[in-house]
Amino acid sequence: MLLVDADRPEPLRSGARELALFLTPEPGAEAKEVEETIEGMLLRLEEFCSLTDMIRTDTLQILEENIPLLKAKVTEVSGIYAKVDRLEAFVKMVGHHVAFLEAHVLQAERDHGAFPQALRRWLGCPGLGSFKSKLSTPVSPPYELPKLYRTEDYFPVDDREATRHTP
Repeated sequence: MLLVDADRPEPLRSGARELALFLTPEPGAEAKEVEETIEGMLLRLEEFCSLTDMIRTDTLQILEENIPLLKAKVTEVSGIYAKVDRLEAFVKMVGHHVAFLEAHVLQAERDHGAFPQALRRWLGCPGLGSFKSKLSTPVSPPYELPKLYRTEDYFPVDDREATRHTP
């Protein structure tokens, strides 16, 4: 028969409990260490959340404020680029006209240069009257100015600007 004694614990259970108490560290110290680790992780999580909130705020500002400003600047710069391209084409066209007129001036200087004019003056002196009558000067056709560009066609002037520039 088994006698149950309330004061006497079972030998097996009693040894396991003592062994468990002996092998486990103080539960308060372990819980404190776990609490400190959890507090550190919560602090890092809070820092991470505040950092992501800052990134969201900056991204929202970029999307709502800065991108429309950038689009407006791109549109403005595109207009400037178009004006520069038109100006380059105008300068190239003017360069062709200048080269054309320069060729005409050189040809006119060859045809009606300074030497024949001096020769005519010399031949016009009183001692060479008989020689003058024999010499006939060829009549050259009147010079016609070639059709050129008009600056006003490329750079229109408003009525307000025209009145401002006129004296």
